[in-house]
Amino acid sequence: MKATHVPAIAGAYLFEPTPYADERGFFCRTFDADVIRSVGLDPDAFVQDSVSRSVRGVLRGLHLRSGRGEAKLVRCSYGQIFDVVVDLRPHSPTHRNVATFQLSGETQATLYIPAGCAHGFQALSDTADTSYRIDRPHDPAEDVTIASEDPELAIGWPLPVTSMSRRDREAPSLADVLKHMER
Repeated sequence: MKATHVPAIAGAYLFEPTPYADERGFFCRTFDADVIRSVGLDPDAFVQDSVSRSVRGVLRGLHLRSGRGEAKLVRCSYGQIFDVVVDLRPHSPTHRNVATFQLSGETQATLYIPAGCAHGFQALSDTADTSYRIDRPHDPAEDVTIASEDPELAIGWPLPVTSMSRRDREAPSLADVLKHMER
């Protein structure tokens, strides 16, 4: 497994495993504590795993947590997604940068997203399973959502949106979220 720093987002990493394929399919290691440690992260800090299934065109996000935030490892375990990270950490050298990735079940690459960054994705395949490993238990009271179509972010979502949650559809602008978080 190879770890690569993501230049557009300070502290973000892309972990790329080496899938071994044969006539049966493939096998690969998707989490390796030693590789996580090699970039200065604590593999034992991750306390909760979740998975979502989305159909082509579904958009989820942009989400983040208030308070201490939430670091996460994100991987598309089946299908393909267009993944987006927005750095909203006020003192980060990459503050307000946007980075995009195509994650897929073929590569099994995992993206580490530091606490304080917003995250969202769109399913590019007929079915896409996305796995999340987060560093603290989920608390719905800390959920923050930003409009995925915010012009300030200018994210080029690759497909027309076929579905999104009501919370995501009604999300406030980045400017409104930042004003609220500064209080």
